[in-house]
Amino acid sequence: MDDREQRVDDRFYGRRIGRPLRPGRRGLMDDLLPRLAIDLPEGGRLDPSAVFDRPVSDLWLEIGFGAGEHLAWQAERNPDVGFIGCEPFINGVASLLDRVERLGLDNVRIHADDARPLIAALPEACIGRCFVLFPDPWPKRRHHRRRIVNPGQLDQLARCLKPGAELRMASDDPGMIDWMLMHGRRHRDFAWTARQAGDWRCRPADWPQTRYEQKQLKGPPVFLVFRRRDNHLQMWADDP
Repeated sequence: MDDREQRVDDRFYGRRIGRPLRPGRRGLMDDLLPRLAIDLPEGGRLDPSAVFDRPVSDLWLEIGFGAGEHLAWQAERNPDVGFIGCEPFINGVASLLDRVERLGLDNVRIHADDARPLIAALPEACIGRCFVLFPDPWPKRRHHRRRIVNPGQLDQLARCLKPGAELRMASDDPGMIDWMLMHGRRHRDFAWTARQAGDWRCRPADWPQTRYEQKQLKGPPVFLVFRRRDNHLQMWADDP
């Protein structure tokens, strides 16, 4: 890997909005989003306990939730967990808001922008599970520095993930799969949990299929689970 691939681009790339929103979803953006949106502090750390209206047993983070299918599914089945979803694409945010309203979810909060400022504002060891599912692979080599999975961002995630917390990543792009594995396995704070091929080829039971995955545009999806090491107790075995 040359210097161009190791550099990280802090600017945001990608679409903010697609097709015009239907009136109902525009209403959700106007009325519901302000109630669920997270206000980042200008200085210091975000207080996760103040984000939700009731106590939650854990805090899970999804980076780039797309249309919100996975996040809403998890939130409905884990009502005691607080969920923070990050997504800059307005149409995806509106889609999640629609699901939140229909399902009556009170454990979802939204950062409708680039995930990186929010992650930087999180305190240490506050996240019990993080999802990075089907991120933009930026397939051209000159664009690799735009990928959300990179050494610097893994450092930030390692800082805010609890010891033993899961980092779940998925992709259907062969190049991105190799990239995730390379950087995940190289990082001192993460251990890949796979012990056999089925561990990453087969969908875990608590990992729902989304409409995007049903398309399988580039190939069958791969499901990668890394665990945050406890670097003080050395709990986790070496990567396979």
